[in-house]
Amino acid sequence: MPILILVATSCAAALGVSSAALSLLAHGGRVSTRLDILTHFAPIYLAMALVALPMCFAATRELRLGLALCAVAGLVTSGALLFPEYLREGRAGSPAEGGQRLKVVQFNAWGGNAAPEAAAAWIFAQDPDVVVLQEGAAVAAALSAMGKLHGTCVGCPVTILTRGKPLSSASGVPIGRDFSYLLAVNVESEWGAFTVVGAHCFWPVFRTLSEAQAVDLRKLVARYPRERMIIAGDFNSTPWSFARRRDDRDFGLIRRTRALFTWPAGKISHNRLPAPFPYLPIDHVYAGPGWATVSVERGPRLGSDHYPVVVTLAPRDVAAR
Repeated sequence: MPILILVATSCAAALGVSSAALSLLAHGGRVSTRLDILTHFAPIYLAMALVALPMCFAATRELRLGLALCAVAGLVTSGALLFPEYLREGRAGSPAEGGQRLKVVQFNAWGGNAAPEAAAAWIFAQDPDVVVLQEGAAVAAALSAMGKLHGTCVGCPVTILTRGKPLSSASGVPIGRDFSYLLAVNVESEWGAFTVVGAHCFWPVFRTLSEAQAVDLRKLVARYPRERMIIAGDFNSTPWSFARRRDDRDFGLIRRTRALFTWPAGKISHNRLPAPFPYLPIDHVYAGPGWATVSVERGPRLGSDHYPVVVTLAPRDVAAR
């Protein structure tokens, strides 16, 4: 067997079998939090199958069909994880033309950010109504000094800044890691008070802590009206994970970010992983049915390993629905 054919056959076998096996195991995340960790890498499994499929045709006739079936199995099983995210509704109706708008900026500023003032200046230039920051003490302090925004828990692992006056707040740090944090703020507005919840969640590999925090977050959300609630945060989980799908269901809100890849922002992440482009959509913004989505955008690199997310919402007339 010529060396090129041998290499192509070996690669097709390795990529196709691995894609199918890992994707199939990831579907076990429906019942196992341990296996659910595999779901976060579903785009990689899909890419492996796509690369493997054309290589199959270089294999010998005896191996070609089996290798092709493995690659197709990888495509189907990984696609079954990914495609629901692209098919779901994420807008909650259309906003009125020329109506009022509310702009939300979600940003994990990263504790090692060397340019917090520049990041704050960019956020301020967006003219936001709500800013939710993780690891953003320096950015929050700079934004507070610029005026217009009221800061809640400035210096905490999660800070919420709002144009409207904060009326009350609640926060909590799960035991075990001090970077993880939940914060809720009731905000005064021309449409009446509404709640903003900010979150910085554990990586799913910390399964016990992650599950406990998910329970805490659901309890926090349940304390407030959800019609015009907004939740924003670094959830450290992708939308194709079954844990994220459970939150989508249990929050009773609509996740407005759809497969928006936000991490990592640098060519090499802070933990030295190669990152020529962002490959994990882990920063999310939810909003209640009282908000229509106007736009969802990813911002530029701002010295963090995360990209900022900018979501513009418009209030919906409850009586019109």
